[in-house]
Amino acid sequence: MPPHLKTSQPILRTYLDHAATTPLRPEAASAMRDGFQIWANPSSPHAEGRKARAALEDARARIKQALGWTGEVILTSGASEACDLALTHAKGGARLVSAVEHDAVLKAAPDAERLPVLSDGMVDADILREAIDGRGAPVVAIQQVNSETGCQQDISALAQIVHNAGGVMVVDCAQSAGKMALDPGTDMAIISAHKFGGPIGIGALLVRDFAMLQPAGGQERGYRRGTENLPGALAMAAALEACETPYVGATVLEPLEQFRQDISALGGVWLADGLAASTPYIRAVTMPAMSGSAQLMRFDMAGIAVSQGSACSSGSLRQSHVLEAMGLDSDVIARTVRVSFGWNTARADVERFCKIWLEMAQQGQST
Repeated sequence: MPPHLKTSQPILRTYLDHAATTPLRPEAASAMRDGFQIWANPSSPHAEGRKARAALEDARARIKQALGWTGEVILTSGASEACDLALTHAKGGARLVSAVEHDAVLKAAPDAERLPVLSDGMVDADILREAIDGRGAPVVAIQQVNSETGCQQDISALAQIVHNAGGVMVVDCAQSAGKMALDPGTDMAIISAHKFGGPIGIGALLVRDFAMLQPAGGQERGYRRGTENLPGALAMAAALEACETPYVGATVLEPLEQFRQDISALGGVWLADGLAASTPYIRAVTMPAMSGSAQLMRFDMAGIAVSQGSACSSGSLRQSHVLEAMGLDSDVIARTVRVSFGWNTARADVERFCKIWLEMAQQGQST
């Protein structure tokens, strides 16, 4: 081939943005293909419809079993719809949400009182107790795992405060379902299949008791409108059943310990050090002397996909409301990126990210 017609070698791609969405598991893809063969409407009374209904209810039972959930499961189009159902239709009084909730929660309850967090990312239990005192059956939404920092809330302790006030505890489990046990203090849980290897377009609202929720009419026992996504439900069940413990193997993430030390030596910030509790599969990292947007471009050019905060807001010009709520300096926020790991992350992927990050930081210091 003439030299002028030669093409450059394709860049090796390393995907480390699993908190935004994670690749479809092969088990889920297979289940989805099977679901497309059961094409009838599950609400139809004829034989084809009954067959689809049986498959749907089997998927629902498998989802409950995989999550260890003994309550009800309302299938939705994803976490955003589940948020809306929970915060719009939950029986109760005042709505309160933590200041670090995902945009989907904040938009579902725009008038809700926002609960501040401490510098370690945790909801202040004393402030929660004071905020709901005398409010009468409050509905409180607090995430189990933060999508930008990996901070893990003490749901049991917070739920006890909410329950003592006769309230309902709504927990955003989009980043934790399939990866860790649902907290027993949860009254309603929001889950999204594409965060643990299921398809986009299917999720669920787990409800301890239907009596906690006002019916919305239509399908899903009258609590959600719209024909059920049977292929998606089957795929979500299969993806949950394929999840392992730990979600990401310890050997895969071993390089991060040395990386953490190297970051400190270069003047960077490993935000997990400032958190009271965190998960291993989401990390926020601050690089000295380089903006987060510049980092994203350079990582992408190097073939590595990371992000700068939540995918739902990373395209906006505003800074992360999560990091702002934790009291971080605006300059630190502007230089922070998120790296997140998933079910198919290999140790070599982690090592490659660490290597490129350190090279970029050293280059930034020399300019």
